[in-house]
This record gives sequence, C-alpha cells and structure tokens, in this order.
Amino acid sequence: MRAVFFDFVGTLITKEGENRTHLNIIREVLKRSNTGIDAEEVWRAYEEESSKLFRELAGKEARKIRDVDTEALRRVAERYGFTVPEDFWGISLEMHARYGELFSDAVGTIKALKDLDLHVGIITDSDNDYIEAHLKALGIYDLFDSITTSEEAGYFKPHPRPFQLALEKAGVKASEAIYVGDNPLKDCVGAKNVEMLSVLLDPKGEKRELWKNCDFVVSKLNEVVEIVKGLL
Repeated sequence: MRAVFFDFVGTLITKEGENRTHLNIIREVLKRSNTGIDAEEVWRAYEEESSKLFRELAGKEARKIRDVDTEALRRVAERYGFTVPEDFWGISLEMHARYGELFSDAVGTIKALKDLDLHVGIITDSDNDYIEAHLKALGIYDLFDSITTSEEAGYFKPHPRPFQLALEKAGVKASEAIYVGDNPLKDCVGAKNVEMLSVLLDPKGEKRELWKNCDFVVSKLNEVVEIVKGLL
C-alpha cells in the first residue's frame, strides 16, 4: 500500500456542516432579493433540485459545479419568484469557507497516514477553485500530496478517469492504493472500476444495503489507519 485517497464532502467534512453552509447561502441570496420567503423551505427545494441534477450527471462528462449549482438555484428561483445574484458563486465560496466543518478525527487520520510515508490525496467532484479555497479555509490544504477534481479529470465519479488521473499523479498502481468515501455507488464503485480498494465511511450505518459495493466499511475516519496498516 502506497497511497490513500479521500473524497471530500461527507468524508472529510461533515454533511451537517454542508447543510448549514447551503442554508446560509440561501439566506444570503434571499437577503439580496429583499424577499420574505422562508429560507429553510427554499433550501430544501434547492437541495432536492441539486441532488437530482448531480444524480443525472454521475459518471458523465463533467460540468463545472458552479454551473450545476447555479442551474439548480435558477430553477428554484423561478418557482419562488426571486433573483439569482450575479455573484452567487462568490457567495457560495464565502459561505463554504465560513461554515465548513471537518470530522473531528480528519486531521489526525491524515497525519497518521502521512507518518506511514504514504501518498495522501483527494479525489472529488469539485471545481478547482472551490476545493482549493475550502481546504485553505479549513487549514488542511498543505496536508495533501495531490488533489484531483472532476473539473481537471473531465468526468464525474464513478467514471474511471478521476481515479486514473489521481493514480498517475501519485505514481502508484491501483493495487497499491485505497479510496475512502461516503457514497457506495460513486466512491466504492468508482474505485472498483479501476481495481482500487475502497473504504466506505458510514457513521450511522444508514447505507447497509449497499455495503456489498465496498471492500471495507468504517464508522469513523480514524479506523482507516488500522485498515491501511494491515495492508502494508
């Protein structure tokens, strides 16, 4: 084992923090429109629309996340009668930097893996500017040896290309790497598509019916360290 790669949202940063971030994005957008619409109602509609779009794009040629997010919000704005501000992406980056929340054991896990002289990287469906800004805001940008995005690879997970590109950057074979993510269908299947081992982070055991897609399942990130030690 020579390399460990991580997904980002839901794996290194909590889904709760992401929800809080998105709710504050919606609050700021509605503030610009000077409307009395309920922010939580709009946020729920936005999450539903965004999730639908990303499900449709899974494994396909990548689009910029900013464009997908803007399209989701535009559809919701038409329904509720408010305007999407021109600086929506700037608002999004600011709120992600302000409200993003790491899992409590994320930094310790990354450092423990680096102490084993492993290449530690990220493979994520993300725009380059988003992931760089967010990692720097969280104070962990310099902990990673490589960062591979859907924007750079040209495809969304579970397409093989993001995984292949990350392996090329690390200079390792798929059999020498493991991928950690929270989505069995995108992360575990994507890793399996290139013959890389996979670890599913499922803190509450909510995805049990899909565990069969993954080689290992953990409830906490720091459990990955012991799995990797067993593979060295």
